[in-house]
This record gives sequence, structure tokens and C-alpha cells, in this order.
Amino acid sequence: MPRDLSHAPDRHTPDPGRLNRRFQGNTAGALAHVMGGALGPVALVSSFGAESAVLLHMAAQIDRNLPVLFIDTQLLFPETLAYHETLVARLGLSDVRRLGPDRTEAFVQDPDLALHGADADACCALRKARPLARALAPFGGWITGRKRFQGGQRAGLAMFEREPGAERIKINPLAGSTAAELRAYMARHGLPPHPLAARGYPSIGCMPCTSAVQPGEGARAGRWRGQAKTECGIHLVGGRPVRGATA
Repeated sequence: MPRDLSHAPDRHTPDPGRLNRRFQGNTAGALAHVMGGALGPVALVSSFGAESAVLLHMAAQIDRNLPVLFIDTQLLFPETLAYHETLVARLGLSDVRRLGPDRTEAFVQDPDLALHGADADACCALRKARPLARALAPFGGWITGRKRFQGGQRAGLAMFEREPGAERIKINPLAGSTAAELRAYMARHGLPPHPLAARGYPSIGCMPCTSAVQPGEGARAGRWRGQAKTECGIHLVGGRPVRGATA
């Protein structure tokens, strides 16, 4: 796998535009670059969802000690929790950090685990966005599994983005991958599928807010069905999608 790290590190003045031009279509090269320390310490954020095995496997081939941040909202499907354990063991991941909501905040804001029904945005902020923000504080960049084919706000996704106000770079190595390419990768490497994938769940979040997708619907149609909401909030700043330099 390419590891061209001979140039001066980007950690002081990272330029997403230059990185996008350099690594266009080169997923392996982009991963090796950031995991080699070019942007400073980085973490991979994984939902351990339907397609998570691909990126986790790619990263494990480079460094199984890479910090992996897993947000356990306490509302996940039991199948997702089991899949998490399966992949961690299968790939030999040694630094998986399980995040959760602050206990005091959760007790005050959602004592009956019903906040998702009254205010889905507030629930996501409590259980996803704030725990992740705390965990990302020491890192100079984070790797996500977002893809353009997922549609909506992700359709124009770049491989590298600057995170406004955080002095961090977001890396989306699979941005240009297709669903067929991901399926082929999993088959080629014998990676186990998420237990819910075959039951019509191409995008898997929390149990109360995720439903099966019907034929002809988009990959994320089952997320917050019937609401205008399409993102949990970890990729939003001030309620708006984070957009970095793409040139």
C-alpha cells in the first residue's frame, strides 16, 4: 500500500484542496498518508454499520493500533453491538474507544429514553455529537466512512475537508466509492456483513430512528423516516453541513 510520506508534514497548514488533488481516487494512499502522521494524530470514527467493515479492514492493514471511536448511544440495535464485537476481534483492532453520553446530562435530559421521539436533534446532540466532540479533542484529523452515493448532503463530498472552528481535517477515504465496489471488497476479503444488511438496512443508526429501506428508495431513506432530518449532527456545524475545500 502506498506510503509516500517523504515530503514535509501537513500538520501545521493542512490544505484540503491540495490533498484532494493529490489523492484523487487513491483511497489507499490517502489512508496511508494520514495514518503515517502527516496531519498529526488521527482517529477513525466508525458506526460499525452496514459498510463499516471495509474502512476498518483497510485501516487495520496499515495499523491495528489506530484509535477507533465507536459511539454507543445506548439506543443501538443489539445486532450492531454484536457486529462491533465481531469486527474488533476479526480485525485485531487494539484501540477501540466506546463513547457514550454524559451520565448526568442523559439523566437530566432523557431519563425515560424518550427524547428521540420528542426532539430527535436534541437526542442526537446528547448521544452522538457532544460525546464525539469530547473524544476528538486531542486529534488533528478524523477518518469517516461517508460516501457520495448515500445522497443528500453527502452527494458533493470531498475526500478531505477542513472542519470549521476546530483546526482539524476530516478524511473521507471512501467518498468516491460505489455500493458495488464496497460489496466486492467485502466479498474479496471475506468480511462478515452486518446482520441487518440482508434485512433491508443499508444504513443503520439507532433502533428507534432507523427502519428498513424499500426497493427503489435511497440508501438512507430509513433514517429518521418521515422527518426532514437526514444527519445525526456529528457532520454539522451550527445545524449546517460541513463543507471543506474541494478544489
